[in-house]
Amino acid sequence: MIPLITQTPHLQILAASRALLTAELHKPQYFPVLLGAALPADWPPARHDRPTQELALEELTAGGRDAAGWYAWYALRKADDTAPRTLVGAGGFLGRPDADGTAELTYSIAADWRGQGLGTELVAGLVQQAADTGLVRRLIAHPPADSPAAQQVLLRNGFVAADSSTDGRPRFERAVEPTAKAA
Repeated sequence: MIPLITQTPHLQILAASRALLTAELHKPQYFPVLLGAALPADWPPARHDRPTQELALEELTAGGRDAAGWYAWYALRKADDTAPRTLVGAGGFLGRPDADGTAELTYSIAADWRGQGLGTELVAGLVQQAADTGLVRRLIAHPPADSPAAQQVLLRNGFVAADSSTDGRPRFERAVEPTAKAA
């Protein structure tokens, strides 16, 4: 089983569980209580829409403990003097890595929290998470073509632009070195 929580300077990044996803989808009044965090007014962000949440719940249900950590993750901004602990984004992987050790990363920050470096921290935390599993050798990402800011987040985290996907979406990738504790 892989680690299900990681820390960055301003974020706690928590792997989604079946309970959290069920609450988010079907009992939204309980979702912030289970997270122990305030929700932004514009939740969920664009790339963490209902179909994405449903797929993550379906995969966690089918895959059990082995699927934990390979789908949705929540980015919780740590409380400080200016704001309480707040859910600011979501991200994760689109499943376990393939036979070559390649996994796809995705992320999104709520509109009210963009432009504060939190997307960069979220991606850095997910890259570290991938390294900590010892299973990922390469990460790929497909940011929106019309979002230079999303592409900059990837560049700041060591991704490089690669050939576009067959469907024309931009493609970024980076190598991942397993951490000492994963090796």
